[in-house]
Amino acid sequence: MASGPNMTAPICLVENYNMQLSVNPTAIQILEKISQPVVVVAIVGLYRTGKSYLMNRLGGQNRGFPLGSTVQSKTKGIWMWCVPHPSKPNHTLVLLDTEGLGDVEKGDLKNDSWIFALAVLLCSTFVYNSLGTINHQALEQLHYVTELTELIRAKSSPKRDEIEDSAEFVSFFPDFIWAVRDFTLELRLNDHPITEDEYLENALKLISGENSRIQASNKPRECIRHFFPKRKCFVFDRPTNDTKLLANIENIPENELDPNFRTQSNNFCSYIFTHARIKTLREGLMVTGNRLRTLVVTYVDTINTGAVPCLENAVTTLAQLENSEAVQKAASHYSEQMAQRLKLPTDTLQELLGVHADCEREAIAVFMEHSFKDENQTFQKTLVELIKDKKEHFLQQNEEASVKYCQSILHQISKPLMESISAGTFSAPGGHKLYRQAKESIEWDYSQVPRKGVKANEVLQGFLLSQASIEESIWQADKALSDGEKAIAAERACKEAAEREQNLLKQKLLEQEQQIEAQQRSLQENIAQLEKKLERERENIIKEQNMMLEHKLKVQRDLLNEGFRKKSEEMNEEIRQLKYRIETTENSPSFLQVLERFGSEIASIFTSPGRIIGTIIKGVSSLFKKN
Repeated sequence: MASGPNMTAPICLVENYNMQLSVNPTAIQILEKISQPVVVVAIVGLYRTGKSYLMNRLGGQNRGFPLGSTVQSKTKGIWMWCVPHPSKPNHTLVLLDTEGLGDVEKGDLKNDSWIFALAVLLCSTFVYNSLGTINHQALEQLHYVTELTELIRAKSSPKRDEIEDSAEFVSFFPDFIWAVRDFTLELRLNDHPITEDEYLENALKLISGENSRIQASNKPRECIRHFFPKRKCFVFDRPTNDTKLLANIENIPENELDPNFRTQSNNFCSYIFTHARIKTLREGLMVTGNRLRTLVVTYVDTINTGAVPCLENAVTTLAQLENSEAVQKAASHYSEQMAQRLKLPTDTLQELLGVHADCEREAIAVFMEHSFKDENQTFQKTLVELIKDKKEHFLQQNEEASVKYCQSILHQISKPLMESISAGTFSAPGGHKLYRQAKESIEWDYSQVPRKGVKANEVLQGFLLSQASIEESIWQADKALSDGEKAIAAERACKEAAEREQNLLKQKLLEQEQQIEAQQRSLQENIAQLEKKLERERENIIKEQNMMLEHKLKVQRDLLNEGFRKKSEEMNEEIRQLKYRIETTENSPSFLQVLERFGSEIASIFTSPGRIIGTIIKGVSSLFKKN
């Protein structure tokens, strides 16, 4: 079972000291041990607006994230609290509480922007916390969202003819929740009651006008609408009107809080527990605690170098680490299962190759399960080489076990013969006939021993060859044989030796053919599992692209309905390019090209004679022929 968290209190994840961000090694070690999928909820907002208290409610406690009752910001950096998810078994809820934005004690406002950007990058649900109402001032204070285009990149090197990089944000940005605290207005619009969500969407409507002030006011509205496709709003009454109690809100019993606030808080928590989704990256890649650890370190390190965090680069770093581990997991699975299932020596080579095929298929599946973004199938080819080497090792062990076992059997059953030779039993007239009877008895007894392994005939041939000179000396000394009978005996010995050599050659040819078939099966299994994985990845890409298209079409419709025809038409090119990308993804021939290239590269890995390699490559090509 995947391991989960065991935290009794929050810990600082990203420290912010003297305007310099750094990762807390202890917090990173906690994430590293969490192999479960994570639901990551981050809260951001102005300092002293009650963010920490709301996060403690999600943690199921009044105390947890430190609360402050003064005008100073209590939380510095980003704090983390990992708890078992209350409604999703085998999932971890990661709560991120960020330091308050706009702290007057800060000298560098850029620091706030990085905290804001990090929260967006790390979480799956982003909670923006503010006081009062969603008005012009509240939206102005959310100017950080307009800076995300300068602080986050989706791709490391966007092409010139591609749509703007920020247009990709919608594919990996978190769900957006606006939590409005100390809300005193009535939820009505044009004398009609409205929901909290309708209140938010109305506040995000653009204002008509061309002057710079209106455009600046519209910028955060546009960014929220463009970047965050799923939006939600919660309004909260004041927890209590007693200012003294409010200063120590963590100590107030639940029944002394305002009833409306209690209901609103419970609704908020219930929504998070039920609807907050697992953190995913592009193409549906699910994030575990360990993966979140890599993302945190990668993003903070990038910021500290003066560069802009890039999702594509972070995923590449993650892939390099996890694909390497996936290779080792798969290779270990193969070795362990081969060792468990094989009883050496195997009766035939085919028996070993059959077990190998089963274990290899499982090992490839292990790799496929734990790997992603394996560019050019570099790591899968490494696995092929490792399994090939391990198979060769098992083949060698099998041969050695067979030789040892067969030699032991022959040593035991040939003892009477060797003792008779030493005693001169066959030196008397008629000795050759007695010798042959003894030798044939050994061959018969040897043939009745089961599971001697792949070297049974070869070891017997070696034994019989060692007896050839002895037999010759016996028939030459046998006075009961005429010269003609001796010649016949010599001819028969040569014929029997030749037949045995022929049988050994046939066995080697058969085993060679079995090896070719095993390599072809290996090749086909690798290609088949890769094809399924590529197909799943393509489906995820198309799903993601369609989600982006659906969102952009909605934004365009909304702009048109609100009277912003020009802005609506400005989205036409972006939508056209996205539709083209979807069509290209659906019809791209690169899918088959990847498989064929991979098949040829795998075939070249097998260190076999050219004839075998040619046979395999020919088989690879036939896999991609269309009816």
